Amino acid sequence: MVCRITTIVFAVLYLLALVAFLTGTFGWFGQERDPLSGVFLLPLGLPWIFVADLVSESAKPWFAAIAPALNLLALVLISRWARRLRQ
Repeated sequence: MVCRITTIVFAVLYLLALVAFLTGTFGWFGQERDPLSGVFLLPLGLPWIFVADLVSESAKPWFAAIAPALNLLALVLISRWARRLRQ
């Protein structure tokens, strides 16, 4: 139960941060373009963000947007593994 709640909370936070990033990047909903709109994705994407130096400069914002998905995938896999251990 704890794994499921943690995964859902992380997924919701990721979606909110992703919407903030896309809104600030493309100026959706009448918002001004903001270069710091992806700041909420950084803590959600740790430790993968440290690998961003290997990515080209133009791909870094998109890598920062995708990095939390790797953590979400890890949470899902760990939750399934823990559920199988309990059965």
